[in-house]
Amino acid sequence: MRKWALPLTVIGVGSVGALLLSERGRKAFGWLFLRLNEAPDQIAAWNGTAQKELQKIQRTLNELSESLQVKTAQQ
Repeated sequence: MRKWALPLTVIGVGSVGALLLSERGRKAFGWLFLRLNEAPDQIAAWNGTAQKELQKIQRTLNELSESLQVKTAQQ
């Protein structure tokens, strides 16, 4: 793998350079930088939704665990 590190680095840097030199690449980077300001808000919204979903899953697992413990105790 070490013998491929330098060629892959050169290709990666060359690709980024080609993007920056092309009009379409500059537009893409401009769009990306404009959208970076919105990223924290989007991540926070997703984080809140994911947290609520994890709490639902935890409640369901707790209920399932209690249900299985009751059935085991009855046997």
